[in-house]
Amino acid sequence: MEVRVFKGKKILVVGMGLSGLASARYLQSKGSIVTISEERPRQELESELKSLKVQGINYEVGGHQVETFLETDCIVVSPGVPLNLFPIKKALNQGIEVISEVELAYRVISGKIIGITGSNGKTTTTTLVGKILKSAGFHVQVGGNIGVPLISLVQSSTRETINVVELSSFQLEAIPSFRPDIAVILNITPDHMDRYDSLENYSRAKFNILSNQVPQDFSVFNYDDPLLRQFCEKSSGKRYWFSTDSLVSRGSYIKKGQMVFCDQRRLESVMDLDIVGVKGVHNLENIAAAVTVSSLMKCNVSAVRETVHSFRGIPHRLEKVRELNGVEYYNDSKATNLASTQKAIRAFPEGIVLILGGRDKGSDFSVLRPLIIQRVKSLILLGEASQKIKSQLDGTVPVEQVSTMHDAVAAAFRCSQPGNVVLLAPACSSFDMFDNYNDRGNTFRELVSQLQ
Repeated sequence: MEVRVFKGKKILVVGMGLSGLASARYLQSKGSIVTISEERPRQELESELKSLKVQGINYEVGGHQVETFLETDCIVVSPGVPLNLFPIKKALNQGIEVISEVELAYRVISGKIIGITGSNGKTTTTTLVGKILKSAGFHVQVGGNIGVPLISLVQSSTRETINVVELSSFQLEAIPSFRPDIAVILNITPDHMDRYDSLENYSRAKFNILSNQVPQDFSVFNYDDPLLRQFCEKSSGKRYWFSTDSLVSRGSYIKKGQMVFCDQRRLESVMDLDIVGVKGVHNLENIAAAVTVSSLMKCNVSAVRETVHSFRGIPHRLEKVRELNGVEYYNDSKATNLASTQKAIRAFPEGIVLILGGRDKGSDFSVLRPLIIQRVKSLILLGEASQKIKSQLDGTVPVEQVSTMHDAVAAAFRCSQPGNVVLLAPACSSFDMFDNYNDRGNTFRELVSQLQ
C-alpha cells in the first residue's frame, strides 16, 4: 500500500471520527475509491456528510453493511472500532486486509517514529518529548492519540522529521508492519475492560508496539512496573529503562535528588529534581521516560533541563484551576481509569473533596478504598457509574450523588474548607454526559471560575 498503489483501489474506512475522516481524505487524494462506514445515524453527522459529499467520498451511515466490507480491497479501522465487529470478521475470513489508521500512516510517512503507549501518562510524556526535541533543534511532529491523527502528518513529514506518536491499545490492534524506532511502554494497569475480556488481552495489544522492532531499534520500559519487567523480552530492540524507585543499568533513574541517565558509555546527571514544576510521582515517571528518549536521541542536556523547568503539564491533567477561600481546585478530567485516579489522589496529602463518575469501563472501584479512607474527606458522585461507585465505596467517607457537573461543583464548594483540595479525577470515561474528557474538563474549569 505505498502511495503508487492507492490509485484505483477500493478502500473502506470504518468509523467517522477524526482518524477515520483523515484517512478517507488522504486515500481519496491519492486516487483510491473510498467509502466510509459509520454506525451513527445521519442526523448526528450533518457537517461530516456535507464535507464528504463535496470531496466525492462515498459513505454509508446508520449501520455497517456486510456487503460493503466484502467488496473492498482493504479496510482501515478507526480506533473506536473493535476487530470483533461481525462485518470485519467476515472480511478477515475472506482474506481482506484490515489495518489501523496508524498502520496506514506508517506505510507512507517519512522520518523516524517515537511511539509512546501505556495505560497512563501517554499524553504528558508525548508532549514533553516533543517539546524537548524541538528545543534541541529537531524537526518534530506530534500526533496520534493526542488529537492529531498520524495520517494527517504524512504530507508535512520529511526524512529529517521526528514523529512523536501517542498510541492507544486500540490503535495497536491491527499493525502488521508498524515499527517505531523508539518504542516506549510507560505502564500497564487495567483499563478498557469494557472492550477487553482480560488484562492479558489488553496487555497483548499494548505489547504490539514491539512486535515489528529489529535489533537496531530501542525499547524503553518502566522498571517499576512488574508486568513490564516480566515481559520485556518481547522486545527485539535494545532495552532501556526508567525508574523513580531503583537504579537501572541502562536508562534513567533518580539518585540523591538528581535525574541520572546511564548506559555502557556514560553516566550523566541530567537535572536537579528541584527544577520540576509539575505535581506527583507519576509525573517524575513521565519525565524519566522523556529523559531516556531524549538521551537516546542525543539531545543536549541544556535543552532537557530548560524544557522540564518550563513544563507545566497539559490541560486536564492535574491542572490547577484556581484557589478560592483557601481551597485549591484541580482539573484531572483525563483521569479516565482507576490507576490515573489513584495517582491524582496521591499527589495530595489529605483533605480531598473528590469528584468521581461517568461511564463505567468495567472497573472495580473498591480498589480506591484504602486511598480514599487515608486522604479523601468526601466524595461527590455523578454520571452512569454513580450508583456502582457508591455501592463499592460504601462506608469510606461521606458521599453525595448529583446529576450534573454544575451540581458537583456546587456540592464540592459547600463541603470544602480552607486547606482542602477539590479534585475532579473521575476514573471513568466522559461519554455519558460529555463529548470527551476535554469537554468535561472545560465544563469543570468554567464552573469553578464562576464560584464566588
